[in-house]
Order: sequence, then C-alpha cells, then structure tokens
Amino acid sequence: MRIEDEIKQPIFRDEFQKAHINLLYTAGWLQLRQTAAFKPFGLTLPQFNILRILRGQHPLPATVALLIDRMLDKTSNASRIVDRLEEKQLVTRTVCPANRRAVDIRITKAGLDLLDRIEEAGVTNPGGINQLTPAEVHQLNTLLDKIRTEE
Repeated sequence: MRIEDEIKQPIFRDEFQKAHINLLYTAGWLQLRQTAAFKPFGLTLPQFNILRILRGQHPLPATVALLIDRMLDKTSNASRIVDRLEEKQLVTRTVCPANRRAVDIRITKAGLDLLDRIEEAGVTNPGGINQLTPAEVHQLNTLLDKIRTEE
C-alpha cells in the first residue's frame, strides 16, 4: 500500500520528505511484524539480536561492549538484555580469567537450539522484503547504505 494511503496524507513537501517518512513508517512496520513473530518464542527483537551476535562469536565469548557495538538498536540496554537471557538460561556470564573486570558472555546450547527453532519456523524471513526481486533487494541495500554514508 502507498504511504499516502497508509498515513492518510496525500501531499508531501517534496519527494525527499515523502521518502523519509516512508522509510520511518516501513521500519516501524517491519519491527512490529518481527516483534509479533518472536513473541511465541518468548523473545524480544533485541534479545534475538544478542543471541545472533553470540552465535556468530560462538564458541568464543563476547563482552557487553562487543554486543553494544554490534547491536542493531544502539539504544537498547545490552546489560539488562543479557540479564533476561541469563534468567532464561540462553546465555551464561563468567568473570574473564585474563581480566577480572571483564565478563565473558556465551550462548548456551538452549540458546543455539532456540535460534534453530526460530529459523526453522521462518520467522527470520521478513514479510514484505520477499516481494522484491533479487535485483530490487540489491538496489534497496545499495540505497540504504548510501543513506548512511556520511559526507
């Protein structure tokens, strides 16, 4: 559906304003769909993001600083998210033997198994993007990267 119809605004100042609003609206739309998809697994989107980062590090540990650096949502509280994941026994935290001020965070077998179940359920294949051709997805990625390129 066109952005004009979604937000019931037929006129924009220019195409740049329309694209900006469209991008923000679409990001929120995708996030709401992902939030609903992760709910049956007892996860939030930031928790899923941290589990994926830890799986990428596996079997090496990660630190909270590394998680913050790699998270999609930089405003999320990584320490609190790790607390929740530890309560669910999806991650472990241990004091780093080489640096007692650092804490090593690792994904557990249960965390790895949960990620497998989520992927098998197709939750990580976002609706909407699947409607694009491979060439359109490539173009979209190129344009999104260009938007974030600082001059």
